[in-house]
Amino acid sequence: MNDKELVETVRQICKDTFWEILDVEVLPVLLDYANGVEALAVKLKRQISELTKAETKPVWNWDPSKIRWVEAVGLKGKYERSEDVNGLDFKQLVKDLAVRNGKLSREGYFYWLFRNGATIGRKRRA
Repeated sequence: MNDKELVETVRQICKDTFWEILDVEVLPVLLDYANGVEALAVKLKRQISELTKAETKPVWNWDPSKIRWVEAVGLKGKYERSEDVNGLDFKQLVKDLAVRNGKLSREGYFYWLFRNGATIGRKRRA
């Protein structure tokens, strides 16, 4: 066997060994990893779907008609405000506003919580 044939034989042995290691040791690990990533992606999609459903269908446990509103005028025009701190519906609205960073929209009205935390404003949306 000459040097050229010997180099070719060694090269072929290296290729065969590489593919054997790849088939036996590396590919199963990569397949497990890919399956794990796929399972995480499915779980993430499911959680996002559940969160967006919860966000789009809020359950309101307060009735704005049961809150005493007083007309007022501010820098941006007319609005209504309430300081009905003893009313149950007012308290529930304050809780919902607190969860939503002090702002929310419902049935054509925009509601916001004043900085004092005891006054709510509302304005009809255009």
